Amino acid sequence: MTAINLVYLYLLSPLHTGGTTQEGNLLGIARESHTNLPYIPSSTIRGRLRASETDRIKKVLLFGPELEDITNRQFVEEFSSETGKELKQLEQGAIWVGDGSILWIPISSLSHGVIWISSPFLLQRWARLKGGTIANPIAIPKSYSTNLNNTNRVYLKDVILQKDNLKPWEEDYNDYIPHNQHLAIENVLVLPDRFISTVVQMSLWRQVKIKLYEHKTVDGGLRYEEAIPPDTLMYFPWGVTSQANSTNNQQVNSPDSNPNQLFRDLLAELNTIQIGGQESLGRGFAKMKMKTSSNLSAKNYVGSCLD
Repeated sequence: MTAINLVYLYLLSPLHTGGTTQEGNLLGIARESHTNLPYIPSSTIRGRLRASETDRIKKVLLFGPELEDITNRQFVEEFSSETGKELKQLEQGAIWVGDGSILWIPISSLSHGVIWISSPFLLQRWARLKGGTIANPIAIPKSYSTNLNNTNRVYLKDVILQKDNLKPWEEDYNDYIPHNQHLAIENVLVLPDRFISTVVQMSLWRQVKIKLYEHKTVDGGLRYEEAIPPDTLMYFPWGVTSQANSTNNQQVNSPDSNPNQLFRDLLAELNTIQIGGQESLGRGFAKMKMKTSSNLSAKNYVGSCLD
């Protein structure tokens, strides 16, 4: 089975990726059809990473060629000389990239400032990609589990949770809370799956926009744009395609043309990445950290993934 690797994205600023529809004056963001939760389409992540690779040969090897690459005889010969591969047609690259999913998302609290929330479904989805097995399952925090001790109520905007509803945070769950000087995640709460979509909607960043004429008169009405809030912790999976793995098993490539190592080097060089629109306004910046999910135990995995 192809190894699945995880890259974590800690949002440093609001992130907007365009949705497929616009309702009235609200410009929505991309959402999963089955959960209605915000996500980052894999094509958006892949396109950003492709644009970040400056070496043309490495770019084609990792993400596949474009028409101008195939029609350039000089480049085709150079590519073949460097990688030992023939460039004849448009084809997929050696790397596949998955969608970006939410792991923890912050929401304001009148009682605790900011609380990071998730749900059993979101945590279990991460655990499946991480590599948990039936024989050695990863303990999933129960609904209403929280590390907020000695509190009678938790206020989440319009939601009030009483002490009787809350469950103590067990020691086995500590691996789900990343600990890093760059992260602000301290107070966490796991909500039931049936509530997570509504609470996430409450936490989204909304920016008001208006267009002005040259004489500062209003052109049309107000427009609202949604964004995933800063300090959200997300992740996306990636790996080497089965075709590339088969090729690597048949011939020994030089380290310079090994797609797995090339992609790791690219991620390491970037460190911080900008995804989505409005880069000039400081939107969509995220800190990246890559970790391999294979051959790692559940113990201390999340806690060390962003060290």
